[in-house]
Amino acid sequence: MEIDQTKIDKNIAKAKEGNQAAFRFLLDTFWGSVYNYQLKRTKSENEAEDIAIQTFSKAFDKIHTFDDKYVFKTWLITISKNVHIDLLRKKKTSIFTETTKEQEDKVYLVADENPTPEDKIIREQNLAKLLRDIKQLKPKYQEVIQLRYFQELSYKEISTQINEPMNNVKVKLLRAKKLLAAIIKKA
Repeated sequence: MEIDQTKIDKNIAKAKEGNQAAFRFLLDTFWGSVYNYQLKRTKSENEAEDIAIQTFSKAFDKIHTFDDKYVFKTWLITISKNVHIDLLRKKKTSIFTETTKEQEDKVYLVADENPTPEDKIIREQNLAKLLRDIKQLKPKYQEVIQLRYFQELSYKEISTQINEPMNNVKVKLLRAKKLLAAIIKKA
């Protein structure tokens, strides 16, 4: 099914103004292209999905920088490629981190991991603070955080429960986590 370029251009303009329906249209229109591109590169459905989510999150955060003289799909694919490269770099640096003999010896000096009563109190205080931080999010973001991390529902189950496409759930959850991280960092 070929989408009218004029409709795409109108939705890009609306998305630049912050219109959520336009974001959803662009996500639904281009998700398959970005996901399939990454699936060919990574040969992993999970990695391709994660990269696609990060791609749309970055694209929607930076949509105001998109230049209309370029093709939107190409712009998304470029972002996707860069996200994948960044992930590969992070993996390489974590794989090749060297340890010294002294660091390896310290591993054997690790104390008992069982939580003390003080640890339990701190954990409860941290949970209470996290819940207060979550309450600062918009209700739609609170809902997906609640369903995913407290009720431990799958993307598909969340999609069914809130009656939205699974792609929207993924991007909404990513956006919620990003906003929550900003709130936590600010506090």
